[in-house]
Amino acid sequence: MKKLLFLATAVALLAYCFIQEQGISISGFSLWNHSADSTLQNAYNNRQNDLQVQGKGVVTKILPDDLEGSRHQRFIIRLSNGQTLLVAHNIDLAPRIKRLRTGDTVEFYGEYEWNPKGGVIHWTHHDPGGHHIDGWLKHESKTYQ
Repeated sequence: MKKLLFLATAVALLAYCFIQEQGISISGFSLWNHSADSTLQNAYNNRQNDLQVQGKGVVTKILPDDLEGSRHQRFIIRLSNGQTLLVAHNIDLAPRIKRLRTGDTVEFYGEYEWNPKGGVIHWTHHDPGGHHIDGWLKHESKTYQ
C-alpha cells in the first residue's frame, strides 16, 4: 500500500512539474498551493531539513545580498498560511531577480532547511555538477535557475 501511495505521489508530482514547465494553467492550483503550505508547515513543526519543496509566497522584505562564499540574493516571503521563509538564491549559479519588490509573488522549487524563524529555501538553481535536483524561482512569468 505504501509503495502504491508513493508511486501515485511521484506520478502526480511529475505531471504537475510537466504542466508547470509547459505553462498550462490549472484551475485547481490553489488547492496544490495549500497542500504545499501544509507540507512546509509540517516541515517547520518537525524541524525537517533537506526536503525538496515547491510553493509560492509574497515578498515581505528584501535583504542585502549575502556575499560570504557563494553570493546569494536574499528575501523573505510569506506563505498563504502566514509562515515566513528566507529565500537564499545563489546568484553565482543563477540570474538575480532584478525587478523584485515587496508585495511581489514568487514561486519556488528548492530545498527546505529548518530554522526558528520559519525556514530557508535554497538550491533554487541548477546544479552544474549534476548531483542535486535542479531548483528554480519564478517571478513575473520568468524562471530563474
